[in-house]
Amino acid sequence: MEPPAGLWTKIELELDAKKSLVAHDKKKSVRIYLWMSAAAAVVVVFALGWLYAGKLQANHLDIADVNAAYAKKEVHFAGLITEKRDSLAIFAEANPELYKKFTADLAKLDEEYDRLKSELPKSLNQTFVVKAMVKNREIQLQLLKQQLLIINQVDDYKRVNQI
Repeated sequence: MEPPAGLWTKIELELDAKKSLVAHDKKKSVRIYLWMSAAAAVVVVFALGWLYAGKLQANHLDIADVNAAYAKKEVHFAGLITEKRDSLAIFAEANPELYKKFTADLAKLDEEYDRLKSELPKSLNQTFVVKAMVKNREIQLQLLKQQLLIINQVDDYKRVNQI
């Protein structure tokens, strides 16, 4: 018994068809793999961004987040401090040495305020830190008022002694 004459060509055609199907399936699986990889990369990027933003928010805490009443006081004091500093700067030319001493004192208080502000998000007793920050602003304001009073007295003394 011999196989029919066209059997080998039939087998070859079927093999070629199977090869093309396998190649097509491989291309399809490679495409799906690429899409899945891209989707996973996008998810990872968004997750990292979300974690980073969360960390930034955890490190940034305003006084208003802890106590609104103290936040209003702090804003009020900060405005008055800016106003008094501007007034003090006007006298800088007339009394440069005195102005340097005054600004050095204020710089120390500013450094302490900044230290308290950086400590606020990590503190266990945030209300205490906020109170200390507001008290610092109040002390800065009192110091500026005293400094302006001293400068006015020095100017008055200079005027009286020139006559």
